[in-house]
Amino acid sequence: MRIKRLRNVSMLLAAALLAGMLAGCTGGGESGSSDKDGGTSAKEVKLKILHNWNGSTGADVDMTPVEQVIKEKTGVTIEWEYTKGSEVEKVNTIFATQDLPDIYTGPAWGGELDGMIKAAKEGQLVDLTDKLDQYPNLAKAVAKENVPPALYEKAFDAYDGKKYLLYQNHPASDEDAMDWLYGFYVRKDIAEKIGVDPQSVKTKDDLYSFLKKIKDANLTENGMPVIPLGGFHNGWAVGIGSSMFYGAGYVDKGDGTVEHSFFTQAYEDYTLYYRKLIAEGLLDPEAFTQTDPIANEKIKQGRIAVLAAHYPAILDASKDYVKQHPGSDYVPVGPLERAGAEPDRPVDLAIQGNNVTVITKACKDVDAALRLLDFLASDEGFMLARYGVQGTHWEMENGKPVAKKEWFDKFAADTTGKVRKNEGIGIGLESLTGQDRINSVAGGDIWADQDRIAAMENARSILRPNGISVISAYNPGDVIIKSPQWEALKPSMDKIGDVWEQAIYAKTDEDALRLLNDLRGQMNKTGYPEAIQFVNENLKGKEIVKLQMPN
Repeated sequence: MRIKRLRNVSMLLAAALLAGMLAGCTGGGESGSSDKDGGTSAKEVKLKILHNWNGSTGADVDMTPVEQVIKEKTGVTIEWEYTKGSEVEKVNTIFATQDLPDIYTGPAWGGELDGMIKAAKEGQLVDLTDKLDQYPNLAKAVAKENVPPALYEKAFDAYDGKKYLLYQNHPASDEDAMDWLYGFYVRKDIAEKIGVDPQSVKTKDDLYSFLKKIKDANLTENGMPVIPLGGFHNGWAVGIGSSMFYGAGYVDKGDGTVEHSFFTQAYEDYTLYYRKLIAEGLLDPEAFTQTDPIANEKIKQGRIAVLAAHYPAILDASKDYVKQHPGSDYVPVGPLERAGAEPDRPVDLAIQGNNVTVITKACKDVDAALRLLDFLASDEGFMLARYGVQGTHWEMENGKPVAKKEWFDKFAADTTGKVRKNEGIGIGLESLTGQDRINSVAGGDIWADQDRIAAMENARSILRPNGISVISAYNPGDVIIKSPQWEALKPSMDKIGDVWEQAIYAKTDEDALRLLNDLRGQMNKTGYPEAIQFVNENLKGKEIVKLQMPN
């Protein structure tokens, strides 16, 4: 949109005063008020956004229709950077090299979140404390009542009252809670060929026998053997069978204290179970080393019988094969037993926002960045990012957004997803839209085809027969990082995943257990006993996460 000329001296003076009040971090930015057409009189600026999600991609065009509307509304042109590889490594790299984007958005958990907390404490991020009152949509998303208590204490209220992190995509209400339906899914035609009802598989032994029957059937696709169990890139998410062995990352010892699951017998049983799957050819031996393209190619070739991941990823990866081979849809296995959970217990999910978003100290114009983020977090921005341009891609009918048939058909026919991305949908903007209110304010996923909706609802009815329960209890993992021993202990604890992978490929059970015990000894030498004592002392009297399913 062209910048409108100011028509009189008073408007010019007002704009100048406003620009002076809202100057950017380098002193070169201007923030203007919205004009009568909903645009902005702000100075145009280009901001770089790092979308730190492995495998995320953008459009093939320089400016999508959605981004054009954003530019008209905010004056901001977006330059994207997408991560290929480890999100944690990317966080570490950008701060080590100081090759910083203007805006960063990435996972609200794990090493990625730890990296953002560290950056805030080191002065690498912009302090938003005195700015949020000007941006109500952002302020609402980081209000104490809208962030899980333990996460709020760990990441958002950890800087002596200063605010650095923005919280994105936490459900605004229960009806907005996104359950990704993590689990094991089997191709329906393969289950029928071996004569096993997927819902009859309930226990660890059932799952092992199920995979063995698939192996013994000697099934092939295009002359290649069918692999009983597989996953996506770097082992995601074949390890979710852990929930059959222990309930959460820290286990209740029965005396009012907790122990890290890595030190338990259940963890050993979990490790040896997976070692057996590898040794007997039931689990793809490349599962932990393959890239996402290789994993997807195996699925497209019809070579994976059972997939472990969340259901949307499985539906997306398998749609080409299913289209060519009707009846080969992936359907849920189970529901499988959960360690320590009563059969009628709702599934415990630590649903939290997908994203933490920050403005780095390298930002060219802080107020332009905030103006952009506040617009995206508005109801208008939310629906623009999720649905596309109103009047072009969708219309409001009876107070609800409805997809235009022309675009619905175009998107449905495009199995690559590029048509949608080239319109600006699914390029990363949805990660920056404040609280998730996809159902309470918007109209659900208007682009999902009816078959996909039916598949999701069917999976939900099977895997969540008693519903879900959103966890708000304290996670001991958020407390142990505050212990005096953490700096010395962290390198040892960071090796748990790698050592587990080494153990499941070990030649014998004894070799596998030796690997676990060697790391346990190293953790004990670097302060684990004192750190776990610190955890138990600080969590005394508080509700602790004892059961949690992947989500």
